[in-house]
This record gives sequence, structure tokens and C-alpha cells, in this order.
Amino acid sequence: MRALRVIGLHEDGKSIVLEDPASRTRFLLPADERLRAAARGDIARLGQIEIELESQMRPREIQARIRAGESVEQVAGGSGVSAQRVERFAYPVLLERSRTAELAQSAHPVREDGPDVQTLGEVIAYAFGVRGHDYTQAKWDSWRGDDGKWVVVLRWKAGRSDNRAHWSFAPGAHGGTVQALDENAEVLLNPNAYRAPRTVRALEPARDAVIQPTLDSADEVRAIEAPTRPEEDEDDDTREIPRVPPSDDDSDGSGAESDENPRTKAKKNHPIVPSWEDVLLGVRSQRG
Repeated sequence: MRALRVIGLHEDGKSIVLEDPASRTRFLLPADERLRAAARGDIARLGQIEIELESQMRPREIQARIRAGESVEQVAGGSGVSAQRVERFAYPVLLERSRTAELAQSAHPVREDGPDVQTLGEVIAYAFGVRGHDYTQAKWDSWRGDDGKWVVVLRWKAGRSDNRAHWSFAPGAHGGTVQALDENAEVLLNPNAYRAPRTVRALEPARDAVIQPTLDSADEVRAIEAPTRPEEDEDDDTREIPRVPPSDDDSDGSGAESDENPRTKAKKNHPIVPSWEDVLLGVRSQRG
């Protein structure tokens, strides 16, 4: 056993600073009633203080707090009693809570027209399958409320969020019944109302079908372009289409042409537009 030396009072005024002379390691010692009794050598007072501390948390009180939903660590941290002592009395109650949560999974959810044919466990397993959650990772627990009724809780993780759902459990014939206590519990009891969110990837084919061209190759794109004018005709701006001389039957002796054969001239600087068949076949239109 190593001996420590007193350095002084800690800045909080409630602890004494001790130091190991060999390693220079420092320790804090609470300056409570037990330390004062030990400093005075009052062994009787030390025994009395130990009894008072243990009597502050009776076994029945430990079990009541555990049955109400607290953990061993929560009870030990809030009462100052060691976790080993709390666990010794909490163990049978923890088994009771686990057994109640197991029985609640065989209970039937209460609907508007009466209890459901399926059990709570079957309904929740189907709801998890629809949503793509891992039901094997979900955890069931239960506790007894202030009114004496059991509350069943289901904890699961979806992405980065921790979720909980609560039901009230009434044991009885054929497994008993459960009723939803919050929104998560109501949604899980009605899995048919779940709609999977539409992803952006699912909309991409429809968008691509609108904006993508329907041509099969670049050759068809070039085929519908208007053909350019031949080089030998670029400087011929005054060229006219030759006229057909009128026949004797068509002339009325006044030298004027009949209305059936009007005189036509080609417009300057405007190429003749080829027909659609010439464009597809790649044939250049011939001038008369």
C-alpha cells in the first residue's frame, strides 16, 4: 500500500488534494463526513454513516425504480449506491421487464372494429419489411407506469435517427391487447399507408427521353440540311429561265401570252429549293 501526502484543499472547497511522492501523481479525496470521522478516529461514527447510506436506498425502492424504466446505472448514479448493490436487487425486475416485452409482441393491436387478427410482432415485422428496415436490430423493452399499466417500447435506428414507438399493454386471454400511445406506434400499425419516396434516379429516364434526339445517326442530320449552291452559279446573278414560245393556238394575234402560260422569271440570288426526295437521295436539282 502506497502512502500519499496531503497537498492542500482543492479549489472547489469540497475535496482534498493528495499526491504520490514517488510518481508525483495527484488524487482528489472528498472531504465528507466519513473523512472527518476517520480523521478523528471515530470508528463508531464510520459504521453508522455506512448504515445510513445503505438505508437511503432500500431494496424495494431500487426495484420500484427499475420497474419504472430506469437502468442500473441511472439508479446508482442518482442515489450514490454502488452499481453492484443496485444490480443485485434489480436483476429479477429486469427479467420481468424483458418477459413482459416478449408477451406484448404476441398481443393483438386494437382497431376501430376490434382487436386485429395478427399479433403486434407480425404487424411490426411487416411494416419494417415495407420500409426496408432491419427488424432483427430493433429492441423491445417495457416498464410499469405510475397507473400500474405496462408500457411497451420499440427502439430502432433508421439512418442516423433513433426512433421509438410506445404501446400500452393489457395482458389477457389470447395474448392480450395493445394500443398505440404515440404517432410512431400508429404509423407502424398501419403499414399500408406508407408510400416509398420517389428518388431522383427514377425520374431520369423520362427526362432523357424528352431531350434526347430521335435520329439514329449523324448522317441523317446532314441529310436534312439544305444543299449549298454550286460554285459555277455563284457569279451568275442575271441568269433567267428560258421562255417557251407560244404556239399559234395559244396566241390571240396581239402578241400577249395567254393566262394559262404565265411568264415566269427566276428570282435573283435565291437558289431553287430541292424536293424532299432529292434531299433524302442526295441528288442535286437540275436547272432548266
